[in-house]
Amino acid sequence: MTAYPDRNGLDAVHRASRHVVIVIVGGGFGGLACAMELGNAPDNDVTVVDRRNHNLFQPLLYQVATAALSPADIAEPIRKTLARFKNINMIMAEVVGIDPRLHKVSLSDGDPLSYDKLVIATGSDYNYFGHDEWRQFAPGLKSIHEARHIRHRLLLAFEKAERAKSEPEKQALLTSIVIGGGPTGVEMAGAISELGRFMISRDFRNLQPYNLKVILVEAGPRILAAFPEHLSAYAKSYLENIGVEVRTGRRVMDIREDGAEIEGEFVPAGSIIWGAGVKASPAHSWLGIPGLAGGRIPVDDHLRVLGFDDIYAIGDTSALTGADGKLLPGLAQVAKQQGTYLGKSLRMGKAVSGFKFKNRGNTAVIGRNAAVFDFGKWTLKGRAAWLLWALVHVYLLINFEKRLLVAIQWVGRYLTRQRGARIIDETAEGADDGPGAEPHHIDDNHDDCHIADVDRSLRPSNRTHSRRGY
Repeated sequence: MTAYPDRNGLDAVHRASRHVVIVIVGGGFGGLACAMELGNAPDNDVTVVDRRNHNLFQPLLYQVATAALSPADIAEPIRKTLARFKNINMIMAEVVGIDPRLHKVSLSDGDPLSYDKLVIATGSDYNYFGHDEWRQFAPGLKSIHEARHIRHRLLLAFEKAERAKSEPEKQALLTSIVIGGGPTGVEMAGAISELGRFMISRDFRNLQPYNLKVILVEAGPRILAAFPEHLSAYAKSYLENIGVEVRTGRRVMDIREDGAEIEGEFVPAGSIIWGAGVKASPAHSWLGIPGLAGGRIPVDDHLRVLGFDDIYAIGDTSALTGADGKLLPGLAQVAKQQGTYLGKSLRMGKAVSGFKFKNRGNTAVIGRNAAVFDFGKWTLKGRAAWLLWALVHVYLLINFEKRLLVAIQWVGRYLTRQRGARIIDETAEGADDGPGAEPHHIDDNHDDCHIADVDRSLRPSNRTHSRRGY
């Protein structure tokens, strides 16, 4: 008897012997953790839907943006990750709606998917606070495309500055503005400063270190506001010591292609990076419910969406109160723990007890030999925190191959200070294609010259791009 595949990619004969059809929207930290817990479960058919074909280790994306790593070092095809689980299928498609009454997920390019249980793990996107026109001039760090976009602008600015005819033109090209003093902003500011000063001292003949200016702008009173004050002060002091100008209590009023207006002062710049806030994906609108803080979906302690018996939400797109009475933050560890908990509950067919978040610490790297860790009851900073940060991030990479490659590159970079991914793609103006451009395939190859553009669209992804915290 011949079995013909249905829209979910699982053949009808195979499905007839199973009981529960689970659709997971989003292949990021939370979605993948949930799927892997359901791997080879005898009573579950699982379909993972993501509009990109790869999972991305977003905490190291800033290193792609600053030429320390190549995209394939921190990304892996979702199909490859889940290949060993025979009950899991992956569909590369964009979800545009949900019909809870009919138990169907609508796709932008084909027939809807049917589900018995639905998991929403669609992640978050940067919030431009009503100024989405700034996105084209100040990309954030949520995708490989955006990281390559930033890297392209940074490296090209140095090449243009080498040929600049005047000092003001040279100064403008070598000025980078990083907006937002959270972990992303701090990491980017430190990495840009270290990259720029090394390249100027070693590789450029017409530039001087004093030409380089990195400005970190934070509207609040201090950077790393989620960390204890003494760690925030340490980070500020370190950044200033490596040449970063930290401007706190200052707001960005406007962003243009050639610079940004900061509290009435226009600062010409060759590169502008956004990291000033995030908002959840628009998944709440698919369900016809209002979103909470930043558009997050309210869930109970079993991660079930309030008002819906068979729909769950995890990661950045969900709103759940922790033991301290505050909403759980959009961290990688939150998404992974929720995904693991929900996967086990769905596999068992019931939730034994409510979800409890176990905080394993919040971290940010500031520069060479400098990082901060906040474990709640105690903290760590400096070289020891930096070594712990490196060990944790290598360990959390998705497989042994990635861990080995990244570890080797980090050791080499530490010893030589060289950046191995300083390639300016001659077609990389495509990195400026902007919203609506078509995504491209990622070649799982570690030579950056052969890594094609991934995700040229700057729209939010169906994945949980969570931040720090392990």
